[in-house]
Amino acid sequence: MTGVLSSAVLPAEVAHRYPYGYAVVDVETSGLSAASDRVLQVAVTQMAADGAVESSWSTLLDPGCDPGPTHIHGLTRAKLRGAPQFPDVADDVSRRVGGRIVVAHNAAFDHRFLAAESRRAGRRLPVEERLCTLALTRRLDLPVTDFKLGSVADYWGVQALRAHDAEDDVRVLVEVLRHSLVSAARLDMDLPLAACTDTAPAPFPAKAPRTPCPWRTPARWSADAPLVQGMKVVITGSTSTPREILARRCTDAGLDVMNTVSGRTHVLVCNRADEQTGKAARARQHGTPVITEPELLSLLAAVAPGQPKAAEVIEAAEPVAIHTRAAAPAPRTPEPGGPLSGRRVLVLGGAHDTAAAVRERVLAADASVAVNLTGSVTDVVLVPGIAPDPRTGRAQALGVRPLDADTLTPCSWPQQPDERVVVLPVPEPPATPSGTVTAPAPRILVRGEVMDLPADSDWLAEVRWATPGRHAADPFDIDVVTFVVDPDEQVSVDEDFVFYNAPEHPTGAVELTTGIPGEAICTLRPDRLPPTQQRVLLAAAIDGNATFGDVGPIELILRDEHGGPVARATLDAATDERSLILGTLYQRHGTWRWRAVGQGYPDALADLATRHGVDIDEQG
Repeated sequence: MTGVLSSAVLPAEVAHRYPYGYAVVDVETSGLSAASDRVLQVAVTQMAADGAVESSWSTLLDPGCDPGPTHIHGLTRAKLRGAPQFPDVADDVSRRVGGRIVVAHNAAFDHRFLAAESRRAGRRLPVEERLCTLALTRRLDLPVTDFKLGSVADYWGVQALRAHDAEDDVRVLVEVLRHSLVSAARLDMDLPLAACTDTAPAPFPAKAPRTPCPWRTPARWSADAPLVQGMKVVITGSTSTPREILARRCTDAGLDVMNTVSGRTHVLVCNRADEQTGKAARARQHGTPVITEPELLSLLAAVAPGQPKAAEVIEAAEPVAIHTRAAAPAPRTPEPGGPLSGRRVLVLGGAHDTAAAVRERVLAADASVAVNLTGSVTDVVLVPGIAPDPRTGRAQALGVRPLDADTLTPCSWPQQPDERVVVLPVPEPPATPSGTVTAPAPRILVRGEVMDLPADSDWLAEVRWATPGRHAADPFDIDVVTFVVDPDEQVSVDEDFVFYNAPEHPTGAVELTTGIPGEAICTLRPDRLPPTQQRVLLAAAIDGNATFGDVGPIELILRDEHGGPVARATLDAATDERSLILGTLYQRHGTWRWRAVGQGYPDALADLATRHGVDIDEQG
């Protein structure tokens, strides 16, 4: 099907704010893996910045294989027989998406499949950026029960005629995109565009062979005691016994042989007291005991039994604080039914420490704290003492209620709204039909607070932070990472570290989605965690000279597997931290629990990783 269908439908301010051409796409596939499954149907609608549909096209495709779950998409072998194969339409697809922002619901999935099919056809998909309507819905904070396309379409009053039909899904997506662009422009919000690239960053950390240690990490070692199974040993410099053999003897004795010295290293094996390797320098920095090779061999003859890693994860009040400047405060529960109950508050302006204190009081008053200006923000607090926040004029023009910074009670705006701020009419969603079940409000967690979770569920942990906006370059390079750890909060193997260049745990228990400025999503599947690694730490680290005091608050949202919000927490690190443990998923007495942590450290990402047992290969 092809055609040219409509004229401009969006206000001129929207086209001016977002001067892009869009290619709205949807694919139906034979499975979920772009590497092995195939595209069965593809639809592309070209939409101009003013909302006009320039062309619409779709086709079925013969995949040359089993079409997969026909009970979902209804595309049987008989329906696909005689359809073109992807190489037959590859040029047409490239021409329709080339030079445009590709838009889809879960855009990474659709782009991944189209890019894979294009590579099989000997071509490169000419797309540089994509826009996910699911991510845009999250950023707008729309009050939907979940982020399925049908639910978002229902919110905007768009009727789907044929579910899991690429052609009809694209028609629905075009209408959802139009509504969403108007809402985003009204808030002067940057679109959550993600770069499309086929290249991967350089590997980090370097992977060296490592044998998982079945013993829990003991306390520090003293020279008058035997080594204990589970102790971490690092070898540096020249040795009489080949290092591989020496390491194997340590492993056979139950020791955890590492390549990296950290604050958790029990002993460094070094034959020269004046050794100048990087490992020796780090050992001196951490006060790690140093022994010679003969001393090690003597100790290996009588290694004391260790404690096996238990499947039951022991609850800890906070992660072990090594080289931390300040401990996390004791958990403080919000006041149920407090004066700001049900409100969503954005704190603007102020020095970091002052604004953080205001946010803490807002949370204690039972409100949720936003990090960006969205349609769900009901109140703003203007904190004096620093240059005005550029979002202030927009919030005032939108009619958001101001609160006094000292009393958190309604007050008057200190100035008239900027006459140059153009505020578009609110895109009105349809009225909620009577009898419709609405999702309960998410629980508001303060720093250190814990909540029990239902069994047999998957979860999405969303991390948000404020971005400077279109008039300033983003100075922050924030990496959101996870560690699948044992009761001592140590990884078993390096693959337990999930980060931008290894975004999925080998078991599928953790999957990280990044690439959109100002956010990251971590999918958590607790039933897939290894028996001795029943805890997941969600963390963030900032590269360069910036600190989390420069970034401001981090919002942590726990969602159910369909995107419905279950819990919200807004976390402030102290002023000069460069890494932050955000949240922890763990099991206690058969019940899964979620903790909002908010513990900051001065460590960079590499130090954060080594502290949790990731072995970065240091030479020497």
